[in-house]
Amino acid sequence: MPAFDLLRPRTYSDSLRPLGLWLLLVAPVGVLCGSASAFFLWSLDRVTQVRFDHPWLLFFLPVVGVAMAWVYHHHAQSAVRGNNLIIDEIHEPGGGVPARITPLILGATLVTHLFGGSAGREGTAVQMGGGLASTFAKLCRIPAEHRRLLLMAGVAAGFGSVFGTPLAGAVFALEVLTLGRVQYTMLIPCLLAAVIGDMTCAAWGIQHTELAIGGPLTAGPFTWGKLDLLVLVKVALAGACFGLCARLFTVTTHGLQAGLTRFVPRYWLRPAIGGLAVIALTYALGTREYLGLGASSPFAGDVTTTTVFLAGGADTWSWFWKLLFTAITLGAGFKGGEVTPLFFIGGALGNTLAGLLGLPVDLGAGLGFVAVFAGASNTPLACTLMGIELFGAQHAVLLAVACWVSYHFSGHTGIYSAQRPGEVKHAP
Repeated sequence: MPAFDLLRPRTYSDSLRPLGLWLLLVAPVGVLCGSASAFFLWSLDRVTQVRFDHPWLLFFLPVVGVAMAWVYHHHAQSAVRGNNLIIDEIHEPGGGVPARITPLILGATLVTHLFGGSAGREGTAVQMGGGLASTFAKLCRIPAEHRRLLLMAGVAAGFGSVFGTPLAGAVFALEVLTLGRVQYTMLIPCLLAAVIGDMTCAAWGIQHTELAIGGPLTAGPFTWGKLDLLVLVKVALAGACFGLCARLFTVTTHGLQAGLTRFVPRYWLRPAIGGLAVIALTYALGTREYLGLGASSPFAGDVTTTTVFLAGGADTWSWFWKLLFTAITLGAGFKGGEVTPLFFIGGALGNTLAGLLGLPVDLGAGLGFVAVFAGASNTPLACTLMGIELFGAQHAVLLAVACWVSYHFSGHTGIYSAQRPGEVKHAP
């Protein structure tokens, strides 16, 4: 009997049975995560507007950092590990994800943004998704063998709903666990959870920012079919720069965290120092455009994740300053994600590289938007899909080249320290 016949289901019911089980398990998780993402995004808009209206709140960033550190030190327990706890629990289910992780990360992230810390939202969505999935499993007494599936579904639903990219969310949950490997056995439940989470978030009236890259490129002397060899070479060079930028972000963030832990033994003093550094940098540069998410600004001329797609929409070093602000904020112990700042960093760097390489500015920004995150998170497939979901499929090959080359050049470390090594990226 051929080997593949041993793996073939004996009846159609054998194929339908797990589908029904998956839907029964992940549908509630998708609804919970999508609703949580909707509330989080709504709240994030409100606190960001309050910060714009009251710029003096920035001066309290060191104070709230001390309070946040105290709360996490005395009440978070294992929840202090954030995304890494979720990843470890998926790899080796143990004590579970505490229910407190959801309110803790939600409150801490909103506080970070309210007072001007430079952070993102993906970490919050993933932790809320994992926390809600774990709590659902405990309350409903789901058997232990299904809890790993529910945690992965929570990650997929949280990521997919907070960015409006369900395909990327599903593949991210599969790809982020082990460097260089994708666990296809959970593909359908993760996709179900991500789609349900995204639809739920949309049903609450949440609208994501629309982004676009221009139409097909003008054919040149090296164009064959739909691809231009010269453009491919330029995109590969940009991808290498995006990967090196991702490595710089990872090394800087982890390095600052390790340095503060080593030289500042008092845990509460680290965010105070980080908050003071953010205030000092803000006034040294004379701009507040690097605070918060960086997705919007009330001041004309500020760089944001939307202006980077326009000619002149970013300065040459905008990407570096956002990188530094975010590394200080997260390295000092403030809470939030890395992804939206990485969108800003990648988009601004792509804006700069487009001028140097002779690429359209919106294309350069779009490539950097997803490729820097691909390198920092070691998830090139998810980020390629994210680029397609955000910008359309007309530049799918260029998005893949940028993300995959970035992944190659970003090194074997990443923003998630619990991510396990699977395959080496290249020979030493």
